[in-house]
Amino acid sequence: MADFKPKKKEFHQSKEKLRRYSFIQFPLVWMVLGAFVIILADSQLSSLVGGSQGFKSVCLAIIESAVAVVLYLFTMKCLAHRRVSELSLKNAINEAGFGVLIGLIFISVSTLIIFLLDGYSFKWLSASFSSVLLPAISTALGAAFVEELLFRGIAFQAIESMLGRWVALVVTSLFFGIAHLGNPGATIWTGVAIVIQAGVLLGSAFLWRRSLWFVIGIHFAWNAIEELLGIPVSGHPSTGLFSAKVTGPFLLTGGHFGIEASVVPVTISLLLAIPMLILAKTNKGQSSHVE
Repeated sequence: MADFKPKKKEFHQSKEKLRRYSFIQFPLVWMVLGAFVIILADSQLSSLVGGSQGFKSVCLAIIESAVAVVLYLFTMKCLAHRRVSELSLKNAINEAGFGVLIGLIFISVSTLIIFLLDGYSFKWLSASFSSVLLPAISTALGAAFVEELLFRGIAFQAIESMLGRWVALVVTSLFFGIAHLGNPGATIWTGVAIVIQAGVLLGSAFLWRRSLWFVIGIHFAWNAIEELLGIPVSGHPSTGLFSAKVTGPFLLTGGHFGIEASVVPVTISLLLAIPMLILAKTNKGQSSHVE
């Protein structure tokens, strides 16, 4: 009898601990907690990146991205108790490089089509390459890491585990568009355009490759090329190697909001997303699971 009470107490403590873990492991819970800590940390670091210049801005952007990755890993491994194969270092360089190539082709082709249709005119600026390249890298790097870890990382996989991959694709795409409605010059149309070309394309890319490195690469190249060309990025003005002047109608060019509001990249994004979704059907069993 002397040993019974301690064992009974230990049993209740273990049961209560298990109950707490099961609550934290509920997808909606770890999704909210994970998103909160990443957004909180990013709000403190992004202001430092924006207020710095040169190599310092790039270093701070790398720190910002690294902190977001650490918090993401903590969310997935310690709260959700899930494998994190989507951030595997094994193929990180190849996946990120492939993503950069897709993003480069996507924005370059979209811009070229608009230019050939007399939607944009460009003027070379005399600014030094480093003074333009480094800020473009730092801004694009932080945004790509933080936004993809939040949307395609935490939100997508939490919703997917509850409601399935296709619901996750639709919901995260809608969230992504809504999140950009507060940007300068945003309208209902710009929100819809971002839902399709960014939300659907990046979500489809993640479903296909199951790699956050891949979607981060696409997102990074997308934003960096826009900035270097002097095209506004989702309503935010850019100081690039060129001065981009809008000379065509809004639906063709996106106006002062930028190329994201143009029907050209919206169309091209669907042409890219559809084959990705078809190929994603073969990846049905490659989602992360609870450990």
